[in-house]
Amino acid sequence: MKVLVTGASGMLGSDLIEVLKENHEVLTSGDLDIRDLEGVMELAAETQPDTIIHAAAFTDVDCAESERETAYQVNVLGTRNVAAAASHTGTRMVYISTDYVFNGEKGDEYFEFDEPDPLNFYGKTKYLGELAVRDLTDKFYIVRTSWLFGRNGRNFVRTMVELAERGHEISVVDDQYGSPTYTRDLAGAIGRLIERPAYGVYHITNSGHCSWYEFAREIFRALQMDVKLKPVRSHEFPRPARRPSFSVLKNYNWAMEGFKLLRSYREALKDYLEEMRQGGGR
Repeated sequence: MKVLVTGASGMLGSDLIEVLKENHEVLTSGDLDIRDLEGVMELAAETQPDTIIHAAAFTDVDCAESERETAYQVNVLGTRNVAAAASHTGTRMVYISTDYVFNGEKGDEYFEFDEPDPLNFYGKTKYLGELAVRDLTDKFYIVRTSWLFGRNGRNFVRTMVELAERGHEISVVDDQYGSPTYTRDLAGAIGRLIERPAYGVYHITNSGHCSWYEFAREIFRALQMDVKLKPVRSHEFPRPARRPSFSVLKNYNWAMEGFKLLRSYREALKDYLEEMRQGGGR
């Protein structure tokens, strides 16, 4: 299969390249700006991929509140452009979305068919991206995931380790819950998903869930680091963007299609930390 990946230099994109190249011909969008409709259309027409995996996005949740035009252009119009190109060339499309399309007030895990209601502008743009994909393409996989960590990019795990190494007392919110997800595991799942035309919406995360505080505690436990860790409430740690309090995703459609649930986030974290020790983290 010929697979075109946007956002190939990002945390998920880089792992997609590594995982998919074992079985497929993998192309990237290079330095193409996905906000350029004509450029995106030309790339799809020239490369004629069987599948486009759209991993490029404006992902800074807090900056999206103040840089709304840019976030909208990238996450909504950019996704519209990729979907239009996929539709024009008859290409299948994978769109990477987020748990932040939900408001977190359900009090339980979110199914794929639960109604989105994002709290922040980033979540709104990602949901509008979903709608563009639904409206413009017939052969799509919308993959919602959460709390990504991986070797090629900034993430919560790396931030916690760096703060601990400086000897800081670390305050971490303990009233926001989600499922930490290793980008290598997610890339592998996407690779399995695109091998069959089981189109639709999927929640794909590592198994298990925790608060950010509990995740930090697990990181330091795995590293055997003695760190001063303080749990705080969200209102004590104000951020520009509101976060959902419980945005755990039920991987229901994934399981219904017969796929095996991804391993525990704790197991995935151990592998990632080992990769960091060996110098694989960048």
